[in-house]
Amino acid sequence: MIWSDLGIVLSTRKHGENSIILSVLTRQHGRHNGLVRGGAGKRLSAIVQPGNLLHLEWKGRLDEHLGQFTLELEESYSAKALHSREKLTYLNVVCAMCETCLADRQPVEGLFDATLILLDMLDQSRLWPEIYQRWELGLLNELGFGLDLTSCAATGQTGDLIYISPKTGRAVSRDAGEPYKNKLFPLPHHLLVDEIKPTKKDLLSAFTITGHFLDRCVLAPMNKKIPSARTRFIDRMK
Repeated sequence: MIWSDLGIVLSTRKHGENSIILSVLTRQHGRHNGLVRGGAGKRLSAIVQPGNLLHLEWKGRLDEHLGQFTLELEESYSAKALHSREKLTYLNVVCAMCETCLADRQPVEGLFDATLILLDMLDQSRLWPEIYQRWELGLLNELGFGLDLTSCAATGQTGDLIYISPKTGRAVSRDAGEPYKNKLFPLPHHLLVDEIKPTKKDLLSAFTITGHFLDRCVLAPMNKKIPSARTRFIDRMK
């Protein structure tokens, strides 16, 4: 079995004296692991830093085997973030979320392209948290747990939507939600209208919502928790 693909480095772990197990997010093959011989050595260690974009070739006797990667560097995003704590925070949260939330070998081509956009925008510190928040919404959607903000879950009306149900991820109107407002999430208006620029408070509210559904729907069934890198990222925003 042989295939070639682009991959974003998510993590590495030592294997033997000089090899590593490399975890990457690939465009066509999802999150995928493979052995890299010599990956712990001086020549390759700088190439397999988290966030770097690689051209990969994977070989294995059978598709379900761990297999082995050979690789070439396409873009060193880790080098661009090396001397900036803020950029490192951005890079780390993306890699940690992909590593933690994505099932092994599940194709997520749209998410791969969205992740490349995030890495290309590491220099855009004012825009990055907003784009990343949209990325988390896309992650939920890619995994089958996307929010439904088109109409009220209780009445079907499309106007005056100001809440989100923590159980269903659906919007709730003002009148329908009034008796339960203490149990509902406030719905940040920028999630309904793309043209609206979110405030820091809006973004933090949106991250509370996406974090809830990622934890409840994606991570808890796998006995995992929200990565600490995400917690640090949000703490820096406050």
